[in-house]
Amino acid sequence: MFSSGAACERAILAVRVFLFFLTLVSLTTLALSQVPDANPYFARKNTFSVFGAYSNDSSHILMGDAENRKLLEFGGGYGRRLFMNRIVNWQYNGEILPVALESDLVGQSVQTQILPVAKTGPAYSVGQVLSCAVVITPYSYIFPNPTGGTTTYSGYFTQTCSGREWTIGEWNFLPRLKAQPFLIGHGGYMYSTKPIPTAIAGSFNFTFDFGAGVELYRSRTQSVRAEYRFHHISNHQTAEENPGIDNGVFQVTYSFGR
Repeated sequence: MFSSGAACERAILAVRVFLFFLTLVSLTTLALSQVPDANPYFARKNTFSVFGAYSNDSSHILMGDAENRKLLEFGGGYGRRLFMNRIVNWQYNGEILPVALESDLVGQSVQTQILPVAKTGPAYSVGQVLSCAVVITPYSYIFPNPTGGTTTYSGYFTQTCSGREWTIGEWNFLPRLKAQPFLIGHGGYMYSTKPIPTAIAGSFNFTFDFGAGVELYRSRTQSVRAEYRFHHISNHQTAEENPGIDNGVFQVTYSFGR
C-alpha cells in the first residue's frame, strides 16, 4: 500500500516553497523603479535555450503509482513568440531531451523454509519493483514420497529493496519587467533503453508536464529561468503493466535569442 497522506504532504510542501519563491522575486521586482525605454519589453521573438532538470523522488501526485524514482534530464529548446501585449507574452515552446535518466528500485527475495527443515536461502534479485514496501508471500506444498506417505514443504518469501539502477506552450506575464512569472506545459513521448519503471511496463512511454516559474532577464536577449513542474510518464496501457511515474521537477534554463 502507498502512503497517499505522505505523498500529498510532500506535494503541498513543494508548492508552498515554489509559491514563496515566486512571490518574493515578483515583489522585489515590482518595488524597483523602471527607467523608461524606447523598447520597454523584455521579450524575444525567437528563443533558444539549454536546461537541466532534476527530481529526487516520485510519489502518487496525480496518476503515477511508482514510488522513489529519481529523474535527471538535460536538453535544449526553441520558442517562438505568438502574441504579446503589456500583460502577457504567449510563446510556442518545444523541448528535446537527448539525455533523460530515470532510476528504478531493484528488489531482492529471500526464501525462509519452515518445514520439513528450518533454513534460509540466499538472496536473489527479482528485478525492478514498484516500491520498497516489504512483501511476504507464504507457500505450502505437499509432495508424495517414493516409499509412501507425504512430505510438506512450507515457508515464506520476503521481498525487499536491494538498491536502484539508472536507465538511460508557454505564457510569460508582465513582459516589461526583468523578472517575469510564467506558466508552461508540454506533451510528448520518450523511448528508454529498457522498460521503466518495471520489467513488464514497456520502453515506449508518453510524457507530459506543466508548471510555473520566474524568468530573470540579464539583458533583452539573455535570461535565466527557474521553475517547478509536475512531470508524468506512463505507457497508456500499451504494455502489460502501466504503473506510471509522477515527479515534482525543479528545472533551471538559460535562454538567448532575439
